[in-house]
Amino acid sequence: MAKEPVRVLVTGAAGQIGYALVPMIARGVMLGTDQPVILHMLDIPPAAEALNGVKMELVDAAFPLLKGVVATTDAVEACTGVNIAVMVGGFPRKEGMERKDVMSKNVSIYKAQASALEQHAAPNCKVLVVANPANTNALILKEFAPSIPAKNITCLTRLDHNRALGQISEKLNVQVSDVKNVIIWGNHSSSQYPDVNHATVNTAAGEKPVRELVKDDAWLNGEFITTVQQRGAAIIKARKLSSALSAASSACDHIRDWVLGTPEVGSLLIFTPMIYTELVSWLEPWTAIVGHLGLHGGIL
Repeated sequence: MAKEPVRVLVTGAAGQIGYALVPMIARGVMLGTDQPVILHMLDIPPAAEALNGVKMELVDAAFPLLKGVVATTDAVEACTGVNIAVMVGGFPRKEGMERKDVMSKNVSIYKAQASALEQHAAPNCKVLVVANPANTNALILKEFAPSIPAKNITCLTRLDHNRALGQISEKLNVQVSDVKNVIIWGNHSSSQYPDVNHATVNTAAGEKPVRELVKDDAWLNGEFITTVQQRGAAIIKARKLSSALSAASSACDHIRDWVLGTPEVGSLLIFTPMIYTELVSWLEPWTAIVGHLGLHGGIL
């Protein structure tokens, strides 16, 4: 029997991350190749024409899993009935800006969108905040959407996690899929701590610790950490634009592992009663490394 479509909201859908993200969702990268989706795309009125262009391209791509597209500048219409919300829209970070610099500009945006989700999203809607500063934007959303369980509001740390995997993969000249158990501690910011102390690599001789294979603690404790911490700024310097393709791919990884479960260790940010964000990592069956985790893709 065919599955019922899942409604997925992408805010800022006409922007560069949204443009990279929506075809990934439509192709099944986020929720699986057997899960139909209906895309809800939201953007600001000045981007309405570009948003309609994205919708036209989605139609032209003829994705078999895509069962409908809502393209709108109205937050209520965009949020109605959504099961998953990926909050990409926000004031963009530019070269020389820290996440705190864009904080005040995003407050009004997230208040309005949180209210629309609060009133119109499907029960048990899962929310991923991508737009920076992701931690603060998620806190704003939580405060203005109190009926959404705090466990259902998360931030994107998976991008930092994937960046760390990529650096280890390149250093050892191994497939990135063979690198396991890297953890990102702390906020999605330049103060984060990429941790390889539990990380391993699948080799012909079996699983080996990353530190044993790299044999360069100075690099692991220095350049590796700063490269991951500052990767976003480095990409902005190189492209004159912030990360888009990698952010979109990481958002898909985040939601896929959250909804469907995974045998791997991953990283995401959730709320706790004492501090508004805390890094957790998960295993299947979901054993907590730190934080609170549930079984089969559910965060407690």
